[in-house]
Amino acid sequence: MLEKTSYFKYRTLIREIERQLLTTFHKIDELMLINQARVLDAFRAEQVDETCFYESTGYGYHDLGRQKLDNLYARVFGAEAGLVRPQFVSGTHAIACCLYGVLEPGSRLVSLTGRPYDTLQKALGLFSSGKGGLHDQNISYAEVDLTAALDQETLDHILAEKAQVVLIQRSRGYAQRRALTMADIADLVLAVKKRQPEAIIFVDNCYGEFVEEREPCHGGADLVAGSLIKNPGAGLAAGGGYVVGRADLVERAAWRLTAPGLGAGIGAMGTVKRLIFQGLFLAPHQVGQALKGIVLAAALFERLGYSVEPSPKEQRGDIVQAISLGSPELLKLFCCAVQAASPVDSHLTPQASPMPGYDHKIIMAAGTFVQGASSEFSADGPLRPPYTAFLQGGLTYEHCKLALAEVLAALKIQLY
Repeated sequence: MLEKTSYFKYRTLIREIERQLLTTFHKIDELMLINQARVLDAFRAEQVDETCFYESTGYGYHDLGRQKLDNLYARVFGAEAGLVRPQFVSGTHAIACCLYGVLEPGSRLVSLTGRPYDTLQKALGLFSSGKGGLHDQNISYAEVDLTAALDQETLDHILAEKAQVVLIQRSRGYAQRRALTMADIADLVLAVKKRQPEAIIFVDNCYGEFVEEREPCHGGADLVAGSLIKNPGAGLAAGGGYVVGRADLVERAAWRLTAPGLGAGIGAMGTVKRLIFQGLFLAPHQVGQALKGIVLAAALFERLGYSVEPSPKEQRGDIVQAISLGSPELLKLFCCAVQAASPVDSHLTPQASPMPGYDHKIIMAAGTFVQGASSEFSADGPLRPPYTAFLQGGLTYEHCKLALAEVLAALKIQLY
């Protein structure tokens, strides 16, 4: 059957590059084992059993499975407390609940990783006159970009004035910068705490879970949030988000999600708990599969002369691979090929269109079982120079290889 696929045509090239990546792939295998052990230990410590999966309805009072799920995430991510809910409609929603929950009127928010990604800018009202943003609560905002290196002088300047919350975005979003590693995050945390020990350090962990052996709370972060349809859901969670960190801060985020005084003690989970539990258990393996797929993509496109970030053997902070294609036509061809190689909606053609929270048209290839699930093999990018395709996810490495071969076939006029 391989003879009927584009993989057969590019098999020699792909196998040659795989041989060059053997050491990198071995490191990913070791990472999967270490993270799987941590997750398994947490499941055993929480004594997860069949009752954890039972449906809850109405207010969801006394849902013991929900409580164990919160505790499980706290253990896995090295935190005091956790909040895992399908009621979070996205990672941006979970992040906004954290920031609006812990920021107080008259306080100051500082981003150390430059301008946040597009949807969070809109959620916080950072650069618009719309109502409901930070300005309405008299909360000031400042930013510097320390993703290239920790500049002590720049940090001194931005923190000369008190910051209640310091924001670190682990992944690149649509920015032309590298994702942060855990070493980067730990260095930033230490540098901030030396200057302002009381500052709350919040990390947007989207796309970064299980990419390394440690998570942001292990490196000293106070509060962390992410999406269940990215890494920790492993393609099984159909929606939702999570918050982990200091118990008092997690509760303040819960007040924003539900209502003050209700917090984490309310919220029916329906029938989704089993898939959220199971997704977390499978996440270390699935993230490893995705890492192998995007490492292969980086090596392939670097060989073909394209600018890739990160490079194939570079330490990664997330599961996103940026490939700068140079033209809108190539970006569209790339995404259409990814869509055509998907298990769902392969017969559809992606079209660039406006998306809520973005200033440019976005083309998205996401033939996924869960709508918009970045844990699954997908690609997207804004139609703006340098016309970068952001490739992410992959439930299986085998699918990543087959899909990348389809992309090579779609671009063959430009490549050969």
